[in-house]
Amino acid sequence: MTPLINLLTQKTGISKNNIESILKLLEEGSTIPFIARYRKEMTGGATDEQLREFETIYTYSKKLLERKEEIRRLIQERGVLSAELRNLIDAAQTLQVLEDIYRPFKEKKNTRAASAIAAGLEPLADVLQSGRLELAEFKKRAQEFVKGQLLTVDEAVQGAKDILAERYSDDPREREHWRKQLFEYSSFEIKGTKTLKEDGLFAKLAGKAERISSIPSHRYLAMMRGVAEKELSVKISHDMERVENAIKQYRIPRHANGSKEILLEAYLDGFKRLLFPSLERELHGAIKERADIQAINTFGKNLTQLLNTPPVTKRVILGADPAYRTGCKLAVVDEHGTYLAHAVIYPTPPQNDYAASAKVVKELAKKYNITGVAIGNGTGSRETQEFFARVNKEEGLSLAYTVVSEAGASVYSASKIAGEEYPQLDVTIRGAISIAQRLRDPMAALVKIDPKSLGIGQYQHDVDQKLLEKQLGSVTEDLVNRIGVDVNSASVSLLSYVAGVGAKVAKSIVEYREKTGAFKSKQELLKVKGLGAKAYEQCAGFFRIREGKSILDNTGVHPESYEVAQKLLKQYDVQSITKEQIGAMAQEFGTGEITLGDIITELKKPGFDPRETLPPIIFRSDLTNIKELREGSIVSGVVRNIADFGAFVDIGLKNDGLIHISQMSEKRISHPLEILSVNQQLTRIRVVEIDVEKGKVGLSLREG
Repeated sequence: MTPLINLLTQKTGISKNNIESILKLLEEGSTIPFIARYRKEMTGGATDEQLREFETIYTYSKKLLERKEEIRRLIQERGVLSAELRNLIDAAQTLQVLEDIYRPFKEKKNTRAASAIAAGLEPLADVLQSGRLELAEFKKRAQEFVKGQLLTVDEAVQGAKDILAERYSDDPREREHWRKQLFEYSSFEIKGTKTLKEDGLFAKLAGKAERISSIPSHRYLAMMRGVAEKELSVKISHDMERVENAIKQYRIPRHANGSKEILLEAYLDGFKRLLFPSLERELHGAIKERADIQAINTFGKNLTQLLNTPPVTKRVILGADPAYRTGCKLAVVDEHGTYLAHAVIYPTPPQNDYAASAKVVKELAKKYNITGVAIGNGTGSRETQEFFARVNKEEGLSLAYTVVSEAGASVYSASKIAGEEYPQLDVTIRGAISIAQRLRDPMAALVKIDPKSLGIGQYQHDVDQKLLEKQLGSVTEDLVNRIGVDVNSASVSLLSYVAGVGAKVAKSIVEYREKTGAFKSKQELLKVKGLGAKAYEQCAGFFRIREGKSILDNTGVHPESYEVAQKLLKQYDVQSITKEQIGAMAQEFGTGEITLGDIITELKKPGFDPRETLPPIIFRSDLTNIKELREGSIVSGVVRNIADFGAFVDIGLKNDGLIHISQMSEKRISHPLEILSVNQQLTRIRVVEIDVEKGKVGLSLREG
């Protein structure tokens, strides 16, 4: 077993054979969605999430082994690679431990210790460290080093102390010990600066102390944003008495008498001047990384839930992008999401033109048989809802409406993608189309927008942007491939997320479709420019052709398994096949049990969209007035965003209400995502706090 395979086996718990298979598939250019869906026998049934975690561990482990080899070589070149040192390097499980081991051997320039070593004071430092000499004897010994640039005994002694200070700060055991001690027992001390705004976002943090080991990720990010805004200052507090006692007990030789005070001064200087500032930076880096990962994971789960929102089918939808002065932009899309028409109405202040606005809506509703309205939740949303409620009541229409998040609609409308899709339309109309389409098919519409603009993040601009981009790309790719994509209707944006496709081939697919008409079979994909055999292998299983030549093309059965699927359809009634039969049937057809089980599942439900099993979007015609709410009132709403500390819920007000994590359950939960999801419909929410002036409402899912 190679060192890499051995390390991966230890860290992942995946068997050696499966690890070798996964690595081989990745090296051959297979995508994670393809491996997770169509190579289950080779991976032990690993999911796409498990495979992405494996990929992360693999990248880190490979880097760790490469760094070990490099450090061995560098130390060997200096002629000091002992057997003990080699064993320490071999045993290192993290890059941090590895760098601690290597730290004493790094060449250091422009340090006080480096200057002292250059002046030949290392032997004097060794004598001081041994503690063998009394103070008078040690200073007498120091006199021997007074020459050249060293003019006095005190300078020689100080140089020896500088060398020991650096040795102490570079000692791997000391670094690891104090790293753990600071993490476990120290706190972030937060203070307000002269520019702190008393009623601002960071006022509640000023004057507090947060234990490093238990600070919530969202609070750390908020705290550091306050530092960046120059409203807060943060330092790590530590117990110097504890440090001094530990040095006296474990670092000062017991027989050291006269020189122990000088030795203690050297080690304390090493801690204060070198070790602590270094560990302080490390701790901030580690907590920031932890906070980033937590925030990004929360963002990723929110995105999964948002993109997984059920599509609204069999409705012609009117998208409404509310505004005051510039009017409410309207756009009609058909059952397939295709744009049909647009208009602008002025039902809200300052014009309040109800009659003309109602006339436009009635005409559109009659002409296109509109049965649902998607209203953006931005400025003027509440008044627009009131308008449609009034239209239904006074004009005899039945335009059931729902409010959708318009986050990112303006970003999309001004994007290159929107310009290519609707070059003849004004950007404001494109925004209304986006609002309608995100109700019709959320996944298809929202993949056109940068996830950071979707209003579901938590400090998304403060976290590692490369890590965020990677995570959100992975989340979108996995979900798109899990659901499947209609190759004859999907946009370039949606097609580009299909395994093995990418933006360039996605454009080629659309160009081929526009030139030759709808695809009739998956095999026809091989005629698309730039889509070769490998890309076809990766993408074919994830495409759907609704009205193709073969029913198999409207399933997740991979073309490589069509022969088996066709035999199944001829010889068996797939609807009556049980789990107990699959083992024998797999032997009969010469295929894996897991693969055969997946084929049977697909054949039982051709064209199945897993989002159809989720609760449908609720349309409504009623409104909530904050002035009519009372503590204890029961309302309904839709979860719009989830953060580590709570969930924001649209209950029909201008601002979303907040359910704090402490108000979510009678039982203790560690994160809101344990019980809530984005776009989840909540039918019984209790109002626990109302601030009419600020328009804020506190909500609870707990019984009163």
